[in-house]
Amino acid sequence: MLIGDLSRACGVSPRLLRYYEEQGLLLPGRDAKGYRVYGEDAPVRVARIRELLSAGMSTEDIRGLLPCLRDPTRWVVPCDESLGIVEQRYAELDGKIAELARKRALLGVQRDAIRGWLARE
Repeated sequence: MLIGDLSRACGVSPRLLRYYEEQGLLLPGRDAKGYRVYGEDAPVRVARIRELLSAGMSTEDIRGLLPCLRDPTRWVVPCDESLGIVEQRYAELDGKIAELARKRALLGVQRDAIRGWLARE
């Protein structure tokens, strides 16, 4: 499968696929003309990369998970390397959620005070 085919199959730009290659996330072969050639499992791998990125993982994190993503039929990444990376990102998200909840509560206090002040006028 050439880069244009993979691009259409995944709904992403060829530039994004080249970026994934630059980051070491996608490793195509080359044909006799030097064109990138992707395996049949490449669309699944691209989907996994996009899911992990949307979950807040960095390309560096994902590169660390690549040894665990060998089986295209499994989404779960059952290997030692994956647990530490996933737990670290999970903890970071918990921290961000707590910070957002704190900010939301502060804004709620301000909103309620303003509403109360406007209701008295």
